[in-house]
Amino acid sequence: MFIHVLVTVISAETFANNNTPPLAPPPADSLTSHTYRPTNWYDNLSIRGYMQVRYNRLLETNPDLVCEQCDRSWGRNGGFSFRRIRLIFFGNVHPRAYVYIQPDFASSIGGAGNVAQIRDAYFDLALNDERTFRLRIGQSKVPFGFENMQSSQNRIPLDRNDGLNSAVANERDLGVFFYWAPVEIRQRFADLVANNLKGSGDYGVFGLGVYNGHTANQMERNESPHLVARATYPFKLPSGQFMETSLQAYHGKFVVNRTSAQLEGNRREFLEQRAAATFVLYPQPFGLSMEYNIGFGPEYVPSSNNIESRPLNGGYMQAYYYIEHSKHGLIIPFARWHQYNGGKKHEIDARKHRVNEQEIGVEWQPFRNFELVVMYTFSNRTFEDGLIMSENPLGNNQRGRLLRIQAQVNF
Repeated sequence: MFIHVLVTVISAETFANNNTPPLAPPPADSLTSHTYRPTNWYDNLSIRGYMQVRYNRLLETNPDLVCEQCDRSWGRNGGFSFRRIRLIFFGNVHPRAYVYIQPDFASSIGGAGNVAQIRDAYFDLALNDERTFRLRIGQSKVPFGFENMQSSQNRIPLDRNDGLNSAVANERDLGVFFYWAPVEIRQRFADLVANNLKGSGDYGVFGLGVYNGHTANQMERNESPHLVARATYPFKLPSGQFMETSLQAYHGKFVVNRTSAQLEGNRREFLEQRAAATFVLYPQPFGLSMEYNIGFGPEYVPSSNNIESRPLNGGYMQAYYYIEHSKHGLIIPFARWHQYNGGKKHEIDARKHRVNEQEIGVEWQPFRNFELVVMYTFSNRTFEDGLIMSENPLGNNQRGRLLRIQAQVNF
């Protein structure tokens, strides 16, 4: 049998020793995470990174069960794979200018794997001395959904949920985003990551953005940018435990990739709108997170063999628990359920999806620069487009189970 290994690289700081519970690194996407020193600009840049290797096919019951958006090494012909190989260059090159560049060396383009591709490339421009108001300009994460913005090095399940991640594949786009948060709340966002509480990073208490709308590393296909807004707040409860609640929404027009000649009609551009709510109880030691979104967008409809504007909905609920051991480090058992009913605009013909999935697993951090995740997945997925339905008019529903293993190392 094969084993799946994930390796993550996080911070350039000194790691805790083996007898200290592991801590996640401070966020590198915040002006508060790196202090400016009035020297040469390159003296203020730091480098960190992470690498991930996976194997998904242990105890697999159905090789036709796949998930194109989450992990393409699922299913038939899948094997060991690099999920992410990333180097991150970041720092304040001026008291009011912060830069962040993150290439990924494990991207797939066509049939080629492990191709270098930009994930993030932006700069934050502070609008006041306290840096509570800032503009983020470039390619970065779209502020829609807590789990979407949470770094993969911090997220416990191996992939993001279909419900909210279908809104922005790869979570990123090219645009301009305005963020505001008081100094003390910016510090709180940083602490929620630095203290290994699985925070999402600093995207402001309030965010407002305009972006292309066709996802990262894609050319704009129309002259209609997307708009997004988000409000969130991390509360400190009387017990000392942290809780965060959020509301977010976006609006725009998306041009679908129609490649099935069998489709009726020729419409390609569709209005899409979504709104989502988030609740997070940070793990101290019990944690709970829930998100749900509703809206409408393009979806392939088998009965008409066409793409139509249809309602969509989906979300997840996750529970987890921290067990700290002086010798063995941090152990986090978890369980998550997620579902999605709607089209995936990024896929061919805005492929129709019906997803119902349950996951149980455990994350183990024996020391700060390594973690191992073992996760068992129960999946029920229906995915249909014009090509699939032309070959199988009765539809395409795939059910199955599989054990997934991933390990992480940080530098």
